Amino acid sequence: MNYFARIPAFSLFLIFCSVSLFSQEPVNYSWDISSKKISENKYELIFSTTGVTGWQLYSPAQTIPELTTTELKFGDSAISLVQGFAEIGPPKKVKSQAWDNETVKIYEGNTEWKAAISISGTVPAKLQGELTYSYGRGNEFYTGVFPFNVPLEGGITNAPRIKIPSIDINNPVNNCGDDVDKHTSIWGIFILGLLGGFIALLTPCVFPMIPLTVSFFTKQGQNRRKGILNGVAYGFAIFLIYVLLSLPFHIFHASPQVLNNFSTNVWLNLFFFAIFIVFAISFFGYFEITLPAGLANKASARSGLDTAGIFFMAFTLAIVSFSCTGPILGSLLAGTAAQGSWPLTAGLAGFGFSLALPFTVFAIFPNWLGSLPKSGGWLNSVKVVLGFLEIAMAIKFLSNADLVKQWGLLKRELFMALWIVISIVILLYLFGKIRFPHDSPVKSFSKTRIGFIVLFAAATIYFIPGVTNTKWANLKLISGFPPPLCYSMYSNPINCKRGFEPLRDYELALQKARKENKPILIDFTGWACVNCRRMEEAVWTNPTVDSLMRKEFVVVSLYVDEKRKLPIQQRMVYKGSEGDERSIVTVGDKWSNFEIENFHGASQPQYAIISTEEKALTKTKGYTPEAEKFADWLECGLQAFAKRE
Repeated sequence: MNYFARIPAFSLFLIFCSVSLFSQEPVNYSWDISSKKISENKYELIFSTTGVTGWQLYSPAQTIPELTTTELKFGDSAISLVQGFAEIGPPKKVKSQAWDNETVKIYEGNTEWKAAISISGTVPAKLQGELTYSYGRGNEFYTGVFPFNVPLEGGITNAPRIKIPSIDINNPVNNCGDDVDKHTSIWGIFILGLLGGFIALLTPCVFPMIPLTVSFFTKQGQNRRKGILNGVAYGFAIFLIYVLLSLPFHIFHASPQVLNNFSTNVWLNLFFFAIFIVFAISFFGYFEITLPAGLANKASARSGLDTAGIFFMAFTLAIVSFSCTGPILGSLLAGTAAQGSWPLTAGLAGFGFSLALPFTVFAIFPNWLGSLPKSGGWLNSVKVVLGFLEIAMAIKFLSNADLVKQWGLLKRELFMALWIVISIVILLYLFGKIRFPHDSPVKSFSKTRIGFIVLFAAATIYFIPGVTNTKWANLKLISGFPPPLCYSMYSNPINCKRGFEPLRDYELALQKARKENKPILIDFTGWACVNCRRMEEAVWTNPTVDSLMRKEFVVVSLYVDEKRKLPIQQRMVYKGSEGDERSIVTVGDKWSNFEIENFHGASQPQYAIISTEEKALTKTKGYTPEAEKFADWLECGLQAFAKRE
C-alpha cells in the first residue's frame, strides 16, 4: 500500500512548503538607482526596489544591537553622507524571530530610500559605490550588497584629460613669455654651488690644508714650473671629483615627474630634517661624521707626484674634509637633485671649482700665502654658526612635509618663532655666552665677529614682525622660505586677504572661463615651492597684477605636489609623449603630467594663458620677481585673447 495515500492532501502541501522553505538559498534584491543635483557639489541618491515575495527588507532608520542594517560605501574619501537615509512611506513594525522577538522596522514590496551626499573637489561624471542592505524572514537574517555606478548631473568625465591636442605652446597667438632656456637656472645653481664651496673653505677641515698642500707642491720638483703644474692638476682633480658625484644621476636618468616627487616626498623631507639635525650636532663638535678610515689610508698610500698620485691626493682631501663639507654638500644635493641631472652637475661643479680655486691660485702665486689669516678659534666659530644654520634648514624641510600633507603642525608664526630663537642663540654664541666642546673663551671681538653680530641682530629684528598679525608680517626678503601667509595660526590673517581665490581644478576653470568669456591663467605651483610663495606674496599683491588677475582672468592653481588621492575611477596609467608609462594616482600626478605634456615644463612656478578654445595665447612664464614684467605678460595675454579668431 502506498504510504502517502494515507496522508491528507493538505498535509502533503504543508510538508512540501516546509521543505521548500528551509532548502531555499538567500535571494538578491533587484535595485534601481538615480541621482538628483540638490546644490553645488551636493546630490541626492534615490534607491528603489520592488522587493522579493515572502521576504522582508529591514528599514535603514534603525540599528539592531551591534549591527547597522543599511550602509553606503564609497571608494573616495572626498564623498560623504550628509545625513541618514530618508524613507518614502512608513515601514511596518514586526516582531523578529531572528532577534529574540525584538520589534524591528521592515518593508515588503515596493520600497524607496533617499540619501544626500556631499562631494569635495571635482564632481565625477559617474559615482561608484555600494549599498549594503539587510533582509530576512522568520528566524533568517541576511545582508546583501548592491554595487552601483550612477551618473551625476554636471559631473566631469572620469578619465582625466592629460594631453590636450589644441594646446600648441610652440605656436602661441602672441609670441610673448619665456623661451625654454635652462642655461639661466643652471648658471644660477652653479653660483649657489660656488657659494657653498667658499663657505666650506672657511671650515677647520679645509682651511688649514691650503698652506700645507700648496707648500708641498711648491717645494717639490726641480723647478717652480713643475710645482705650478702639479698645483693646477691638483685643483682640477678636486673639481673633477665633485663633478663625478653627479654621474649616477645621468646614468639612472629619471623623468621630471619622478624628480618632482623626489623633492616633495613627505618621508624624504622628514629624512632630510633628521639628517640636518645630525649634521648640526656634528658641527657643534659633539662627534664627527667621517668616511671609513681605510678609504682615506688607501687613497693616501696611492698619493705620489704622478698624475694618478695627484688625483688620489685630491681624493684624500675630499675624504678627510667630509666632516665639514658633507653637511654643506648635503644641503646642495637636497636643493638641486630634484631639478634634474644637469642642474645637479652644475651645483657640484660650482662647489668643486670654489673648493679647488685657492689651491690652484696659491700654487701659481705662493707669495700670496702670507695674506691668509692664521688658523685659530675663529674657524670653529664658523663651524658652529653653520650648525645653527643647518637647524634652520632642517625646520624648512619639516615645513615642506607639513605643507604637502597639510598637517597644520608648523604654521607660519611658529616657523618664524623658531627662526627667531635660532638667531638669538647665534647672537649669544657670538657674544661668548654659549660655548661648545671645541670653543675657546672669547677674549676680544674681531671686526669680522662684530660684523656677524650686526648681521644676525638685524636678521632677528627683521624676523620679529613675522609672528604678528600685522601688515609687517609679510617678510618679502625671505618670502617663500616660511609657510604661506594664509597658513597661519590666526583665524583671520590680515595678509591673507586678496580680491580673488584661485580655483583648484582645470576643468572647472574652463567651464567658468567659457561662461564669463575670459582667458584662463594657469598657475602650476606646489606646496613646497619657495619661488611660488615669493610670487604670491611679492608679485600677486602688486595693485596692477592683482587687478588684472582678479578682473580679467579665471585663475586656477594646480598643485603638482598635492598628495590627495584621485577618485578610484580617475586613476590610470598614462603613456607619455616619449612612450614612457606613468602612474596617475594622486591629484599632483595629474597636474604634473598635465604641465609636462602640454607646456613642456616641470618646474614651478610656471604660468600659462590659454583661451576658452584651449589654445595657447602666449608662451609660458616662469619665476618673475619684477611685478611690472609679469603685468606686461598678462596684458600680452589679454591682447591675444581679444584678437583670436
